[in-house]
Amino acid sequence: MTTGLFITFEGIDGAGKSTQLDYAASYLRNQKEDIVQTREAGGTPFSEKLRDMILKAKQPLESDTEVLLMFAARNEHIARVIRPALYCGSIVICDRFTDATFAYQGGGSGVSSSRIETLETWVQGNLQPDLTFFFDLPILAAQRRLGKRKKDRFESETMNFHERVRQGYLTRATQYPGRIKIIDSSRNKSQIREMVQIELDRLCN
Repeated sequence: MTTGLFITFEGIDGAGKSTQLDYAASYLRNQKEDIVQTREAGGTPFSEKLRDMILKAKQPLESDTEVLLMFAARNEHIARVIRPALYCGSIVICDRFTDATFAYQGGGSGVSSSRIETLETWVQGNLQPDLTFFFDLPILAAQRRLGKRKKDRFESETMNFHERVRQGYLTRATQYPGRIKIIDSSRNKSQIREMVQIELDRLCN
């Protein structure tokens, strides 16, 4: 039985998710909490290699192949990082988790939810985040934030792809309103931090 807390941060590329994750981790450390900060795909040496295979593939991957690689990386990540940390009572803060698979591979690439759900049950069992932040931002605004920086394979996808991803996230938020908190990323950073802090305090205190 897990005794820690599992918090995930989700959002389309350019929505400011990673910035707020770093803030949340710092805030909780200042509260003397034991924090394990990690990411997906990745989190272990093997999973990071799979991440590179997915993001740096020179040819497009079959959508099903992509999903299977994501869950292979996730299985290692859960077994070697997430579950052990939770068992020790730590707060695990993760940059993306399975909601991202439903949004990117499901919404973006068209893989059926039933296939993803089958893998989710197999790999995760009853493991689900205690709290998920979804940082929402219109696609054009997110693309402007990304600017001219070097983009990975997903960041380089079409506007239509990213809109489908965004809608995939919004669908998940509708399905799990108790767990997934939608944060309007068009607000200024201090307002967003305040909203994140309120939810963290509610969960941890």
